Amino acid sequence: MTMACRVAPFRFPSTASQTHFLFSTLHATRLSLSANSTATTQPQLSRLGPIFMSQPAADSSAVPSSQDGAEKADGSDVLVQYVVLRRDLIDTWPLGSVVTQGCHASVAAVWLSREDPHTVQYCSPDNIDSMHKVTLEVKGETQILNLSEKLKSGGIAHKLWIEQPENFPTCLATKPYPKSIVSSYFKKLKLCK
Repeated sequence: MTMACRVAPFRFPSTASQTHFLFSTLHATRLSLSANSTATTQPQLSRLGPIFMSQPAADSSAVPSSQDGAEKADGSDVLVQYVVLRRDLIDTWPLGSVVTQGCHASVAAVWLSREDPHTVQYCSPDNIDSMHKVTLEVKGETQILNLSEKLKSGGIAHKLWIEQPENFPTCLATKPYPKSIVSSYFKKLKLCK
């Protein structure tokens, strides 16, 4: 069943009292939803697929400076989210469907890591309009599964999106990381075009 929803554009609060009201309202809504929910608070793995967000993030203080232009003007390492799509689906599915798969994985990775300091910084009001994402491609299902295993063994938190009811992996997205921590896992992949 597909449902449509029209949402008004979000405008950032201009005053501290408006900001407080917004976050108080969001918090109350979240509490209301969780109090009225009869379902478990754990995600249904059959719908969401594997969740690899429990690995600890690497210590960013031990990260050497980036050699590939991943530094901001102030010398700090840029935060980036990698999204990897399957080329075989890009060639056979409607473009909107493939983009939707990437959006699912990206939002899920951010949501599942919402308390991580890098994610908080990536989504902060100061950075929300300057997010960095790199969209790459792999050939097909075998390659996306291999990449997911490689990331998992390296302790890189990511979301492998499993589309339902087909029950097969369509894409993956990492949580936001300093580029110098994760870029080496993706250096052999092509940019998605």
